[in-house]
Amino acid sequence: MRLMVMGQQAFGKATLEALLERGENVVAVYCAPDKEGRPDDPIKQAALEKGLPLYQPADFKDPEVLAQIRALKADLCLMAYVTIFVPEEAREIPTHGSICFHPSLLPLHRGPSSINWPIIGGATKTGLTLFYPNDGLDEGDILLQKEVEVGPDDTLGSIYFEKIFPLGVAAMLEAVDLFREGRAQRIKQDHTKATYESWCRKKDAQIDWSKPADQVYNLIRGTNPQPGAWTTFGGKTLQIFDARKKTGASGAPGEVIEVTADSITVAAAGGAIEVQRVRPEGEGKMTAGDFAAAAGLKQGATLG
Repeated sequence: MRLMVMGQQAFGKATLEALLERGENVVAVYCAPDKEGRPDDPIKQAALEKGLPLYQPADFKDPEVLAQIRALKADLCLMAYVTIFVPEEAREIPTHGSICFHPSLLPLHRGPSSINWPIIGGATKTGLTLFYPNDGLDEGDILLQKEVEVGPDDTLGSIYFEKIFPLGVAAMLEAVDLFREGRAQRIKQDHTKATYESWCRKKDAQIDWSKPADQVYNLIRGTNPQPGAWTTFGGKTLQIFDARKKTGASGAPGEVIEVTADSITVAAAGGAIEVQRVRPEGEGKMTAGDFAAAAGLKQGATLG
């Protein structure tokens, strides 16, 4: 099969490399235009290293861009993490159209931060979907889905890099096989079950220590490493990353009930959070114990 790969960042690069490693015929690579002052996208670097035709159109509606895609005579376009809009006229040029990766079990968690929100909401499973994109937001028919377990201490980082990322690359290879063998299916999404959340931004990651400890912990792990849950101390922002939930502890919401050489423990409703790694405003990441020592934070202080 003649394959086009559209992608960005590490997932796009990994998908491209996996296709090439098993001898697939990648006829072109597309990625977003360069940004001034930013390093080249990893998939761009990989394409150039492999000597593959590389294109970075600013507008997929441009007639010249569409003509160039037609000239490739591709059988399938694989969209491996794409944040730019690709209209139907471009998507449908390959013989079998285009397949897009989305890191949730559609129709749940449509939108850009689809790994953060299930964890924040306390979900015990999530996954990924390969679907046929249309001009709606993550609304197209489904080709295949893969589930992953969300463990009680999983974070955004562990769910993506250890589970969804490798499973997603493998799913892209499986998709090629399904089309090659004539077994590709189209399953309509049940739009009545759809959920949508926008970007998980800093404003969404502020910790309310009066909330139940379970909710606070889910927020911390669902935003670790991005955008990073945060609270305040001494009028400055303090981001919280690695942490664990503790039961049997009590105190006023936000009260620091224990300080050790490595961590601080902060009370929330019905429990507490042992904070292990933080980033003070204007500084790099450090252990919570080192922060406490440097900032003069002691037992009895209040965060938030």
